[in-house]
Amino acid sequence: ADDTSGMGITSSGVAMISSRLSYFLNFRGPTVATNTACSSSLVAFHQACVSLRTKESSLALVGGAALLISPQSYISMSQAGMLSPDGKCHTFAKEANGIACGESVVVTVLKRLKDAQSDSDHIYGVVKASGINFDGKTNGVTAPNGEAQADLIRETYQQYSIDVDKIGYIVAHGTGTKLGDPVEVNALLSAFKDSTTKLNYCALSSNKTNLGHTLAASGLVSIVNLVC
Repeated sequence: ADDTSGMGITSSGVAMISSRLSYFLNFRGPTVATNTACSSSLVAFHQACVSLRTKESSLALVGGAALLISPQSYISMSQAGMLSPDGKCHTFAKEANGIACGESVVVTVLKRLKDAQSDSDHIYGVVKASGINFDGKTNGVTAPNGEAQADLIRETYQQYSIDVDKIGYIVAHGTGTKLGDPVEVNALLSAFKDSTTKLNYCALSSNKTNLGHTLAASGLVSIVNLVC
């Protein structure tokens, strides 16, 4: 719609992304459009888990979308030096040279376990814990903070009594960059070594090599790929 038309105000606002769905389905619980860049869908997932744990909600739909419908996004990312020159994502590899973009629209349905069991739902996975934080001040806006990442892992595992010895598979962000990948791996090593002396028992992967970086939807894409 024309931004100056009467429909413009209700079609272009970010809040309308989620509220239109709740309007259509007659949902009356928390309705939030979350924008935290590439972590958006995971942060929304965490918010939904908290809402269910506190019984603020009895069911939650969590969605994420990444559609690159104009060349402007590619041009901007290229000028910022973010894109892989060969168009491939080399996660955790010496060839890592930047991200390769992908598109995705993904939705998950969350309920408390006892409710899902009572309703005879097909249960793909059980969320035992979730947590979020922020990097704080780093060397740059896009520079990750390994210490903050390690702190979040430790705090979440401790809060929910997660035994790291029993973790067998990790789906990492793994964007395929020389800066981000080592920081992420070292953060995991730092967090794990405080709780276990075991070695070579936990697999590490990333969806980026197969699906590309689906930007705001990437976290939810990883969850769906993990449990399905």
